[in-house]
Amino acid sequence: MKVERTFRRHALRLGGLLALGLGLLLSSVPADETGQAHVAKLTLDGAIGPATTDYLTRSMERATADGARLIVIRMDTPGGLDAATRDIIQAILQSPVPVATYVHPAGARAASAGTYILYGSHIAAMTPSTNLGAATPVQMGGSLALQTDVPVVDDLLPDDEEAADETAREEEDAAEAEEQTEGLSAAERKVINDSVAYIRGLAERHGRNADWAERAVREAVSLTASEALAQNVVDIVATDIEDLIAQADGRVVQMEHSTQIIEAADLPILDYDPDWRNEFLALITSPQIAYLLLLIGIYGLILEGYNPGSLVPGVIGAISLLLGLYALQMLPINYVGLALMALGALLIVAEAFVPSFGILGIGGVVALVLGSIMLIDTDVPGMEMPYEVIGAVAAVSGIVVLYIVLAVGKVLRMKTVPSDQAMVGLRGVVRSAQGDVVQVLVNGELWRASVPGVVQPGQAVRVTEQKGLKLQVEPLDEPAADQKP
Repeated sequence: MKVERTFRRHALRLGGLLALGLGLLLSSVPADETGQAHVAKLTLDGAIGPATTDYLTRSMERATADGARLIVIRMDTPGGLDAATRDIIQAILQSPVPVATYVHPAGARAASAGTYILYGSHIAAMTPSTNLGAATPVQMGGSLALQTDVPVVDDLLPDDEEAADETAREEEDAAEAEEQTEGLSAAERKVINDSVAYIRGLAERHGRNADWAERAVREAVSLTASEALAQNVVDIVATDIEDLIAQADGRVVQMEHSTQIIEAADLPILDYDPDWRNEFLALITSPQIAYLLLLIGIYGLILEGYNPGSLVPGVIGAISLLLGLYALQMLPINYVGLALMALGALLIVAEAFVPSFGILGIGGVVALVLGSIMLIDTDVPGMEMPYEVIGAVAAVSGIVVLYIVLAVGKVLRMKTVPSDQAMVGLRGVVRSAQGDVVQVLVNGELWRASVPGVVQPGQAVRVTEQKGLKLQVEPLDEPAADQKP
């Protein structure tokens, strides 16, 4: 009976834990799991990076499976990474559910990468007192090859006069574009022209102002919400999301392979907030956090090397290093900067083993700082490496080097003692005395000793001479200190 009661108690506890876990799981899933028609609301706030792509693409897939009739992305961004932006646009273009990107609230912006996402969305909307533009690519990393599914439509051939005018306009545009890119390197011109072609393709797909889109890339121009609506850059200016849905309802939009009518009036709006996975990914892919994880990993392994078997520094260092490397492989990094950081750490460690009075250590700090500055290879807003963080790391590393130099200097200044005289002057206690065989405990070790006169166990002695593995001691009148072997 006792065994049965114990089993029942553990079963109830296990059932309670399972119920709690199931409740937490259900609480993290939108209430539309039954497939009820709704409008899915996603939030893009801040710089666009790998975590943003993961959140938006997974949420769009889930909203589609849950029965969403319209997906609204509320956006406020200063820009982001090229690869992440193109992945998001590709997911929007391939979505079976219309996607409306909405720059909101008042004071928000769709700068740089945000402008591309607006042009790639089925519905482009803004709220009053917002702006978009400044889409000139700045040191974008990754492949520059376009991977969109923008269809090419062959227009009817115009008559000779219209063809001549069109040719003249194209020549003027080409001359102006050449003038704007004058002074740029071949690589920079390739990036600009690639981005122009990309955003023009998005504009033509949805019937928006392609000429202004090109100016946003070449000249970094911007527009307010009302100006964007007047120039056919966006489709809707709405005061809130309900107003956006009301204006979008009934519109015909170009999907991947056909057109579709938006039917979203009077549907409930459900929020798809980032889950713990997105939050964690956003945290570790922040350049500052990835940088600190990398340093914690390096220093953790160094401390484990100094104290083998301590385990805690090694475990923390290994986990941090793996997380930091995972985050860095998702970010545009400069491998020369990473190599300089590794060299700096090695030089700081070498200072402790090859005393150079600070030369190796100072060189290590310099290499660490230079590598930190070069590590994140982009000037995209929100993805920079703050100099305050680098300065703090440099200060801590400088303190470590100073400590190593002082500690090594102190050791070098210590008076050297021959190994066969290291025990002279130390105090101990007699453990046993049987005739001429006397054993004394000194520094926790038992030694054979010779004593002038007679001593008793427990009597304090002092070493006066060391001969190999035998000590010469003299008795003391003071009480013996407790020593354990």
